[in-house]
Amino acid sequence: MQDFRNLKVWEKAHSLTLDVYKVTKLVPREEIYGLTSQIRKASVSIGANIAEGACRNGDAEFARFLQMAAGSASEVEYHLLLARDMELLKIPEYQRLSNKVIEVKRMLAPLMQKLRADS
Repeated sequence: MQDFRNLKVWEKAHSLTLDVYKVTKLVPREEIYGLTSQIRKASVSIGANIAEGACRNGDAEFARFLQMAAGSASEVEYHLLLARDMELLKIPEYQRLSNKVIEVKRMLAPLMQKLRADS
C-alpha cells in the first residue's frame, strides 16, 4: 500500500482533471448535463482509480485499477475529440488537454506492465 499522492501519474491525472473543470466551465450551459458531465466524470475517474488501486493489497489489484484508469483516460480522449468536433472546445484547448491525456496514458502503460511482471 502506498500514498497515491506520491505517484507522478496521479499528479498528472489530477492536473488534467483540474484543467478539464476549468475548460468545461466555458462550454454552453445546455451541455452541462451532457458532454460536460461525461468529460468531468471520466477525468475524475482516472485519478480516483489510481488512488483506489494504490491502497489495495498486491500488485495485481493495483494493476487492475490502473487498467480502469487507462480506460477512463481513453474515454476522456474521445470526449475531448467530440467536443472539438462539435466546436465546444477551441483547437488550442483541445490540443493541450489531449496532450495531457496522452501523457497520463503513456505513464500508466509501463507502470501496469511492471506491476504485472512483479505479481
